[in-house]
Amino acid sequence: MTDLSRYRPNVGVVLFHLDGRVWYGRRAGTAGPHNWQFPQGGADDGEDLQAAARRELAEETGVTSTELIGQTEGWIVYDFPAGFGGSKQARGWLGQKQKWFAFRFTGQESEIDLEAHGEVEFDAWRWGSLADAPDLIVPFKRAAYEQVVTAFAPLLI
Repeated sequence: MTDLSRYRPNVGVVLFHLDGRVWYGRRAGTAGPHNWQFPQGGADDGEDLQAAARRELAEETGVTSTELIGQTEGWIVYDFPAGFGGSKQARGWLGQKQKWFAFRFTGQESEIDLEAHGEVEFDAWRWGSLADAPDLIVPFKRAAYEQVVTAFAPLLI
């Protein structure tokens, strides 16, 4: 059994277009090919996880016009790779435990603003197929993304 206390609480968001495609952001300053991902971020102590997901989505994309259509059960966990460095690993985290939320985008594309929060996470965005997610993400997150795809694939029906 994995000791989840050593994993940073995190939320992830899959934003669904009305036509079933999903939103991908290209991580700013990150070389390809595995630099496309869904919005995600840390949950503050005591913060409601759905509220954290909505906050992260707004901060990273500018999007606030959404409706909740699904969420994962339990935590999806991934480890940071050896030598990952980064401040999260430096603070003693082994990786991240994530709760994922699926939102349907109900606004206009003009609402998408990658500079909405000041700290730019993504430098480009596009709509794509949910099934493509594991091939677009950095390899150490691939298994987590496979679980997300499996969990949210029924929403495409």
